[in-house]
Amino acid sequence: MKEIVLSGIRATGQLHLGNYYGALSKFVKMQNDPESKYINYFFIADLHALTTAPEPDKLHENVKSILAEYLAAGLDPEKSTIFVQSDVPEIPEMYLLLNMHVGIGELMRTASFKDKARKMLGLTGDNDENIEKEIIGANTNKRVNAGLLTYPTLMAVDILIQKATKVPVGKDQEQHLELTRRFARRFNSFYGVDYFSEPANFDFGGEPVKVPGLDGSGKMGKSEGNCIYLLDDEKTLRKKVMRAVTDEGPKVPNSPMCEAVQNLFTLLKIVSTPDKVQYFTDAYNNCSIRYGDLKKEIAEDILKVTTPIRERIIDIQNDDAYLARVVKAGAEKARENASKTLRDVREIMGIRPF
Repeated sequence: MKEIVLSGIRATGQLHLGNYYGALSKFVKMQNDPESKYINYFFIADLHALTTAPEPDKLHENVKSILAEYLAAGLDPEKSTIFVQSDVPEIPEMYLLLNMHVGIGELMRTASFKDKARKMLGLTGDNDENIEKEIIGANTNKRVNAGLLTYPTLMAVDILIQKATKVPVGKDQEQHLELTRRFARRFNSFYGVDYFSEPANFDFGGEPVKVPGLDGSGKMGKSEGNCIYLLDDEKTLRKKVMRAVTDEGPKVPNSPMCEAVQNLFTLLKIVSTPDKVQYFTDAYNNCSIRYGDLKKEIAEDILKVTTPIRERIIDIQNDDAYLARVVKAGAEKARENASKTLRDVREIMGIRPF
């Protein structure tokens, strides 16, 4: 039997080059592989996005944008199940049921909760006692919503309700995936069943692709503001790349590269051909490199990929009838697994009809 691969992305903004090379392009390749051992489920996590209290119109706009970008990048609703999280009502019900087996303490200890709680409360430093005092105390009108605390439970439900066994996650989500495995074991042990399998991280069978940001450090990310979006027009994209951080250039042959320059070469390796990579590597090593030329080449090669995707995104965003058909069909497919899992979970927990 084929295993289920599941991946979701929060509805918090447009997709960028890191999303495309790190995941989307691999999803498309996997879905189109006739020898694939997997069934693919890709969803837009609008319920997860509620933890940051987005404006209702903005939330809907973000869902529509990501859906169009998924489709424009090559995800095919005939080959993969593409759905919106809130279109599967079984998810919030099972979220409530699974929370009955999740401890407040273990949720409060997750790194992502503590980091986001600090930001919400305006705290500095890493003293966990301050977080707990501020959350429990009544000395401030700032608050940390319960949805943020139970985010790992909702993520676990997304996975377990579809019986997914492979879940591609980044380093920042590994702890949540481990909690999913823990919750699955706990449920099985508590009720004396062997119902849930423990999902594993999925690396597509190759080296993970980390697309660097344009600010000289770290990976490309929406919150860091160092992105090239799939929807960026040519002028915007070129301007972003030309502003990428560099140094004054090598003064001695074969000098080591600073992190910012290494990032540019990493980006070049991702989007360009080996001969171009070799050309600019040689130019760096013999001190003849012109960073302006390097950036122009990177921008040109990125545009070859993103321009046709951008054109498709715009066309798809303007076709509301098509988008409606896609999410309706996706919800129906996603609910097939979800409704069966929920029925089983209710039965196992003793919630049974008379």
